[in-house]
Amino acid sequence: MELADVTTVSVLGAGNMGHGIAEVAALAGFEVTLRDINEELVQSGYENIEWSLDKLVEKDRLSTDEAEATISRIEPVVGLADAVADADVIIEVVPEVMEIKTEVYAEVEHHAPDEAIIATNTSSLSITDLSEATDRPEQFCGMHFFNPPVRMELVEVIAGDHTSDETLELIEELADAMAKTPVRVHKDSPGFIVNRVLIPLLNEAAWLVEEGTATIAEIDATAKFDMGLPMGAFELADQIGVDVSYHVLDYMHGALGDAYRPCPLFAAKVDADAVGKKVGEGFYDYDDGGVEIPPDAGRGEIADRLLAVMANEVAGLVQHEVADAEAIDRAMQLGAGFPDGPATMADDRGLEPLVAVLDDRFESTNEPRYDAVDRLRELAAADQGFYSAGDDDDPMAFETIQVDREGRIGQIILDRPHQMNTVSAALLDELATAVDDLDADSGVRCILLSGAGDRAFCAGADVSGLASDPDALDAMEFSRTGQQSFGKLEACDTPVVAAIDGYCLGGGMELATVADLRIASERAQFGQPEHNLGLLPGWGGTQRLSHLIGESRAKEIIFTGDRFDAETMVDYGFLTEVVAADDLDAAAMELAEKLASGPPIAQGFTKRAMLAGREDTDAGLEIEAQAFGLLMDTDDLREGLRAFMNDDEAEFTGE
Repeated sequence: MELADVTTVSVLGAGNMGHGIAEVAALAGFEVTLRDINEELVQSGYENIEWSLDKLVEKDRLSTDEAEATISRIEPVVGLADAVADADVIIEVVPEVMEIKTEVYAEVEHHAPDEAIIATNTSSLSITDLSEATDRPEQFCGMHFFNPPVRMELVEVIAGDHTSDETLELIEELADAMAKTPVRVHKDSPGFIVNRVLIPLLNEAAWLVEEGTATIAEIDATAKFDMGLPMGAFELADQIGVDVSYHVLDYMHGALGDAYRPCPLFAAKVDADAVGKKVGEGFYDYDDGGVEIPPDAGRGEIADRLLAVMANEVAGLVQHEVADAEAIDRAMQLGAGFPDGPATMADDRGLEPLVAVLDDRFESTNEPRYDAVDRLRELAAADQGFYSAGDDDDPMAFETIQVDREGRIGQIILDRPHQMNTVSAALLDELATAVDDLDADSGVRCILLSGAGDRAFCAGADVSGLASDPDALDAMEFSRTGQQSFGKLEACDTPVVAAIDGYCLGGGMELATVADLRIASERAQFGQPEHNLGLLPGWGGTQRLSHLIGESRAKEIIFTGDRFDAETMVDYGFLTEVVAADDLDAAAMELAEKLASGPPIAQGFTKRAMLAGREDTDAGLEIEAQAFGLLMDTDDLREGLRAFMNDDEAEFTGE
């Protein structure tokens, strides 16, 4: 079966995950049957989809017609035979109990077409064991979505021992068609990728408290503010559900041994039914203020211990060929919101000191969770990281952006989709380097700037550190660094086009402002919301925006903090063109190619004259006059005149 053959997807289970997956499939254009064991459950799931689609319409992420078309593709049913009779792919989302799942498969086999593929949304159970309860183990795999499916980008695609390559490839293509990012898990291993790294991290945090080494406040401050994770460990455990983490640990303990023995602190919370935010109490009391994490309570030794445990899990997955370091990092970024993946974090810290932490703990406790796996020990002994040293020698290899060349077009893609492509200090540094490199390359005749994913061009500055009471001098330096990095795009001789899809807010709008031309999708949204935070645009927005669209319009955008749609921004003179979302890439490339075909020497002088003229018209006019004279002795001028006289297309060489 190929993806083109898939028209109907059956989702078995209408709970939170089930109805979310059904919505995602219907949004992608598939016919969907949504099934649960009684009318009340399936109708509740259907109504939740209607509510979610209404929210997407309210947020201008979906038109009313698109929402109506989506819900029309979903059929709620109770009878399992009706649900799977015409299904090409069956996604099972029933409770995480082996016996319940296998009972469902037994009934599915009687009613589903022989060629139908079964994918289970399990977060931890063995794909191999589940597949062997069916009559089609080669057509069975894991398809693990993350909650909520509509918003979370990651899908782990997991191979069982019997799964065929064709099945895995189809499910990966299906995930991609649903606008998700599939990450292949090559071997059936408990916890797969995200849970295999994340849950031991939470367990280790609990052990730190259990043994009296650190407090919950110290651990969460370390995780959130020192390590840069999106949440504190206990804050995250409450969000997931302490019972959920405990049951995953308990399963991994039984499957993998004592290295995954749940901390008694987890068991005590489960026994007391204090299992997190969903019940109002977990490690934090949500009826009495909720989560409060002191930003300055972190400790380096806590960070090393948490990171050492994660690095050991990463090394184990790599050693057993479950996934490589890049896939693990990508999964943790998309599925757990890590700004950097654990392999990258471990490399930045250095593997040798992390192995030393594990060895010290193993010697003092004899606990198997501190027994460093061979792969980690080998890399540390060789003074290597998870990523080869050769990667660092590539001047165009970056962590926060992608830089590619396509013919005469140099592409810079902000590559933090899990963080809405927000701008960090590291991204500013990498952006400045990339602009310098591309501008210095005579083969690059236009720079095309865009954002990864379809949610945001750039949603602004990464403000995760603001809560930690930043120093005023550090903030000023951050502002100046952004001004200088963005200024390189404005000042470079190479024309710059910004292709804007999704959110273009705050620092993202300031970045778009320095482009020479801007083109956007019809779903793009713009705004400078800094005043809503008690700030002001700090990367040139108070200056450049008024030069571009006039002071009155600039003040309207900045002072109100409102969001503006793409059509309005065309009227304001900010955008060159608005196109359908599906046409943006092609339209932006066409515009970039048009600029790339222009005379590069004249383009560079034009940018310089215009920039100088902002501050001093006479200075701009002087550059204009000098450039006009210098251009008289260029091959480009001669080529332009030749083409004009012969009614031909000029081929400028920049000479």
